[in-house]
Amino acid sequence: MQLYLRLLKYLRPYWVRLAVAVVCSGLVAAFTSAYAWLVRPVLDEVFINRNVTWLALLPVALIVVSSLKGVASYGQTYLMVYVGSRVVTDIRQQLFSHLMRLPVGFHLRNSSSRMLSRVINDVNWIQNAVSGILKDLFQQSLTFLMLLGVVFYQNWRLTLLSIVVIPLSVYPMIRFGNRLRRIATTGQERTADMSTALQETLTGIRIVKGFTQEATEDQRFARINQAYFRTWMKSTQVSAITSPVLETVGILGVAGIIWYGGSQVIHGAMTPGTFFSFLTAVFLMYNPIKRLASANNNIQQALAAAERVFAVLDVETEAATDTGVRGLDGVQSSMELRGVSYRYDGVETWALRDISLKVRAGEVLALVGSSGAGKTTLVNLIPRFYDPTEGALLIDGVDLREIRLAALRRQIGIVSQETLLFDDTVRNNIGYGKDEISDEAIIEAAHAAYAHEFVVKLPNGYDTLIGENGVKLSGGERQRLAIARALLRNPPILILDEATSSLDTESERMVQMALANLMQGRTTFVIAHRLSTVQRADRIAVLAGGRLVEIGRHDDLLARGGTYQRLYQMQFQDDGEKND
Repeated sequence: MQLYLRLLKYLRPYWVRLAVAVVCSGLVAAFTSAYAWLVRPVLDEVFINRNVTWLALLPVALIVVSSLKGVASYGQTYLMVYVGSRVVTDIRQQLFSHLMRLPVGFHLRNSSSRMLSRVINDVNWIQNAVSGILKDLFQQSLTFLMLLGVVFYQNWRLTLLSIVVIPLSVYPMIRFGNRLRRIATTGQERTADMSTALQETLTGIRIVKGFTQEATEDQRFARINQAYFRTWMKSTQVSAITSPVLETVGILGVAGIIWYGGSQVIHGAMTPGTFFSFLTAVFLMYNPIKRLASANNNIQQALAAAERVFAVLDVETEAATDTGVRGLDGVQSSMELRGVSYRYDGVETWALRDISLKVRAGEVLALVGSSGAGKTTLVNLIPRFYDPTEGALLIDGVDLREIRLAALRRQIGIVSQETLLFDDTVRNNIGYGKDEISDEAIIEAAHAAYAHEFVVKLPNGYDTLIGENGVKLSGGERQRLAIARALLRNPPILILDEATSSLDTESERMVQMALANLMQGRTTFVIAHRLSTVQRADRIAVLAGGRLVEIGRHDDLLARGGTYQRLYQMQFQDDGEKND
């Protein structure tokens, strides 16, 4: 019931259209009942009494009723579908907006393909059901009630006999509906599995082909596809059996009506016209019951999807949990990590343990360490993608948790190894995040990032579409656009997460020049992969096993003969020889 009520709340903005649609549904029900009522004069007055006046009036009445019912049916169908589609559009938009505002930890725990399935597939289930449910629920219920009034008017005793079977119809509707809801939940999970497999395979198609794993991936998708097929057939089985069961139950009522009503006609207690009018109304009554049973099946599938959608909407957003009240205007004196420890949810080992470190305003700090040392985890604490499990991060003595998230993140620029660009123009990618920005500012940022030269050579210059994630550009070109975007944002705090690790020598040289411009005057945290980046840093922090084991300048750390020297010999020696 809570799910029903929650879905109904989305109808409030459209109550006027819904009210008009309900009126149209009432008219459709009334005109449907009129068909059943007109059967009586057709038989009694035309065929038995041979009344010429009724013979002239009845065809006209049927045409008028049919025309009015058609107009009302059109209005009801259009308005109900409009309201249902608007409701689902609102739900999908709310779900997308909510996903954008959930913590990074939520997205780490839930794959993007599964969230894609929630936004598209689950909401589509709701859309298919809501539009049909609104239409059938109102029209068929009103039609049933109108026809019930007709049969009561015709013969109340016969009516009581005919509605005895209604409770027998309700039980299978409930039983099948509940089973269908459970199957629908499984089916939606299978759909999510297919989305995940499809996205992973197509995204990693080069790896699949490079390792000649087409057959393996084919078999993996086939298993998921077959699991979905089996679930779908179970759903079809339940849906298919609903109608025959209800029809069988309905025949019991019709058989009783024919036996009792026929005896009434034989003994003169009822005219043939009244009996056939009654029988027509009863037949028309069973159709709404069957339609309501079908609507109930759709409702259960929609509720299964709604549960999954609302499960995401019920997760608290970052704004809901943000306790910050302060603003932020850059770094005036320093940033500090004070006894910082962090452990991921459900993981026993510490990703970071008891790190204390102070970084002066405008200082470039390089973070080095072997894989899993905690470098990325540390820089992710700065924009508060996560909060420390223990300890605190401070800017000018103020705990980051006291600063509003939006105010904090506006002061931070991030350039990572995995550059994210949008399937849009070069201009819009550089200006991303800026509502109003001049062409001059975009070109200036491109110059500073050493991107202008290659941009003007593109087919349409700054208006060139670069494809999904910049697929039409090289790795170095993509990085320089990302740096231009960061330059335009002009953040006082900068995070460089292995921004040159996947580039060739020439591209790296260009990107390093762009990074040098970007880092000027900014408090910068660099996750270092190449020696050249480390050497330019003011200080180097060495992490091992989540702990800060060394900190100092390049030459000093080499002279100590500790962890940094070993990392240098293993990871940086080749680069050092090239630079020499």
